[in-house]
Amino acid sequence: MTTPSPFYLDCDTGIDDALALAYLLASPLASVVGVGTVSGNVSAAAGARNTLDLLALAGSGDVPVALGAHDPLFGSFGGGAPWVHGENGIGGVSLTTAAASVASESAAEMLVRLAHTYSGSLKVLAIGPLTNIAEALRLEPALPSLVESVTVMGGAALAPGNITPVAEANIFNDPEAAALVLAADWDVTLVPLDVTMNSVLEEAHRRSLLASSSPVPQALGEMLGYYFRFYEDIYGRPCSAMHDPLAAALAVGAVKASLAPVVRAAVDTSDGPGRGQTICDLRGLYAGYPPVAGARCRVVLSLEEDFAPHLVGTLLGFFEATTAGLASAGSTA
Repeated sequence: MTTPSPFYLDCDTGIDDALALAYLLASPLASVVGVGTVSGNVSAAAGARNTLDLLALAGSGDVPVALGAHDPLFGSFGGGAPWVHGENGIGGVSLTTAAASVASESAAEMLVRLAHTYSGSLKVLAIGPLTNIAEALRLEPALPSLVESVTVMGGAALAPGNITPVAEANIFNDPEAAALVLAADWDVTLVPLDVTMNSVLEEAHRRSLLASSSPVPQALGEMLGYYFRFYEDIYGRPCSAMHDPLAAALAVGAVKASLAPVVRAAVDTSDGPGRGQTICDLRGLYAGYPPVAGARCRVVLSLEEDFAPHLVGTLLGFFEATTAGLASAGSTA
């Protein structure tokens, strides 16, 4: 039996973050030991509220949630993306307010503490702007030697950006933090738009979630209705990309990349039209991506198989079994 790996999740809980959190809770390969929030899709505070409420709905209210950075390293929070995720970040869906509150420590402090507690085994999954991760690196310069892996949903290697022609939202919202994270002394798996925009959740998948006997998939299906409306103009049909849950599945090792070269990568922190661009050196393309000395960034460009069936199956399988177990326990009490 596989022992689940401890995970620290850093997020800006919008709709796809909610899917990623639910996926980590459902995966037998992951144990969520802490969550930090950062301003991105919504403010860090709103993201923390969404996270606490989702954890409570999932029966995981004991997972600690820490409030992270409201503003990027330079400048100020831009106000989020309500046209993508709704005013509350979760498609206007109302969740019961959890009894739990945020931890007394900051997200960066939580990450440092967990890295020491689970030294050598903690996996870091960052699916929002990288401000908290950069702050944690400043707090603990030895952080790269303490964690097992770092997976980042962000960037656009060969694909167009989704904020500017070249920049993806998570990186664009704090380029300086992203530059620090990619330059740190650790290996990073980058899950960019190149693969997430080609991994699509369809209306049939959403209906399966809505039809679930469990409140968690039901809520996710409701949220996705808002998300699908945003993406309909992009894809020409009601559906959505699967940015954050795909990064989660790659981080736990449940899905495999068919192409993921390890290359040098940097972030444009200038004030010009390239600001926020993730510059991945993919010039090895024509030689089949031979090894590059000093390269630390594994860039996922394609998958071995369609991700949507695995995502929906994992969510339904776990949460419906949990709901059935709770109902059975209640009937015999």
